[in-house]
Amino acid sequence: MPTPPAHVAPFVRALGVDTTIEFLLTFGGAELYLPTMPQGRSMLEKKFGRDAALAVSKAAEHLPKRIPTAKPWIAQVLKSKGYAVAEIARKLHASDVSVRGWLKLSYDPEPVDPRQISLF
Repeated sequence: MPTPPAHVAPFVRALGVDTTIEFLLTFGGAELYLPTMPQGRSMLEKKFGRDAALAVSKAAEHLPKRIPTAKPWIAQVLKSKGYAVAEIARKLHASDVSVRGWLKLSYDPEPVDPRQISLF
């Protein structure tokens, strides 16, 4: 499974991969108010529950209020779970051309060449 990018990692730590994907597909691309003490009125709490709302508000404490879409990462996760490119494209509301491009990206660090001289 691909390593989540830095702007998504706090959500993955708080919610897990599958719930993070559902969260990003639901709220990604727009601002989302994350109350520190959920009262049961927010869309986040209604859809994912109070525990998830608390975890996300703590995780996103130092992140921008706009929730990332992270479509390239989601595409890679779904591909690793066996989804076809067409299924991924439909799920992400993107073209199959975009999905193929995203699947060529790598979020895992490249191995260090042992012949590379250290800069420090």
